[in-house]
Amino acid sequence: MKTNRRKFLKYSGLTGIGIAGAGMIKSYASENTFEKHEIHSQHFNMCGYAAPKLETVRIGFVGLGNRGPTHVDAMKHIEGTEIKALCDIRPEKANAAKKMLEGTSHNPTIYTDSADAWKKMCEQPDIDAVWIATPWSLHTPIAVYAMEHGKHAFIEVPTAKTLDECWQLVETSERTRKHCMILENCCYDFFELLTLNMVRQGLFGDIVHGEGAYIHNLLESNFSKTNYYDMWRLKENFRNGNLYPTHGLGPVAQVMNINRGEKFEHLISMQSADFMMSKMANELAAKDDFYKPFANKTYRGNMNTTVIHTSSGRTIKLQHDVTSPNVYSRIHKIVGTKATALKYPLPAKLSFNGEEDWISEDKMKELETQYQPAIVKKIGAMAKEVGGHGGMDFLMNWRTIDCLRNGLPLDIDVYDAALWSSISPLTEWCVANKSKPIDVPDFTKGSWKTNQPVDITLEKGASTKAM
Repeated sequence: MKTNRRKFLKYSGLTGIGIAGAGMIKSYASENTFEKHEIHSQHFNMCGYAAPKLETVRIGFVGLGNRGPTHVDAMKHIEGTEIKALCDIRPEKANAAKKMLEGTSHNPTIYTDSADAWKKMCEQPDIDAVWIATPWSLHTPIAVYAMEHGKHAFIEVPTAKTLDECWQLVETSERTRKHCMILENCCYDFFELLTLNMVRQGLFGDIVHGEGAYIHNLLESNFSKTNYYDMWRLKENFRNGNLYPTHGLGPVAQVMNINRGEKFEHLISMQSADFMMSKMANELAAKDDFYKPFANKTYRGNMNTTVIHTSSGRTIKLQHDVTSPNVYSRIHKIVGTKATALKYPLPAKLSFNGEEDWISEDKMKELETQYQPAIVKKIGAMAKEVGGHGGMDFLMNWRTIDCLRNGLPLDIDVYDAALWSSISPLTEWCVANKSKPIDVPDFTKGSWKTNQPVDITLEKGASTKAM
């Protein structure tokens, strides 16, 4: 019976979850969390792990359609990198990325001869790290294969679609002692870094509550014939839950020191009906045969709202809506016993000691100067110049390379990658079971109690230069 239940969760995403009774699935989900903790002891604690220094970080990129080129562009501006390989199933995408490197010292090999050309790339001995920006279903397979072949893995969001994939990433990273980092750029946005620095300096007192979101009207983009290879992004919307939790969750989790003295305990999730996607699919199919496979399908509800409870009694609210005409928001809200921060609607705001109004614009500028993180002082101007979501993409990539070159721990480790991504399958289960609570797995297997926070706001090695 245990084996059957384990297989059930392994192959769910959580697909077919309505087949069994809610009680059985809930019981299994809790048991699985316990079983993984007890049966699979930690191979090696990757929290705070510093891999051997790499004087030059030799990089291969997989997936060059949407996010991949942004990373390629960032790396050509960072000292101590060598772009060795570019991989995409579409030759034109790989060649376009190579064209971006004209006039630089980078001369990467193109891998595009088959759907699994990424395997050949990962097998090359002259690559140290792989940046993965493919459709979500390939994130974990490529990352695991890369680590098995001696490469650090850096994965676009989310890193995994199922709990089983989350555990694969953790156990592979621990066993191979290769970094597995989620490329959560919002952790490197300027106000989020400022807030984190203020929290670490004690300005917020004890943290009580946090909120995060990804609210972005992508309805027409999801139905575009050209935006996503094989319409993969649209197909992801055949399942419920918070499919894209990490933009809002990552910065809040860092503020709360999750996996480092604090952990998620359980969550509940609720979702609206679909008022938009099915209607658009049917309308498009009536005019264009291309869309007929997407007509008369059941799509995810438009707005998902999730609440997470932590071990010390803090709460986090997450929202996800990419298909209704909502105003863009990544809601970054931190509530402490002494201060509150709120980003979105812009401009970002701060309030102290129970005042009902936000501080003045002049006071805000003064605090931004006083508490600007050292990493922003060093590289912030260059990050904004190079760009990528206002500079946070560049700042994230620069920081990651600097850590690899100086043999320092990364800000975001495999436990963060697994935990933040696990919210998707957990919320899928919860929505399917009338918002019943579900336990959140402890991917650190108890090490969260003694793991220490990494100070993302410092310069760390800081020997790396922007070119």
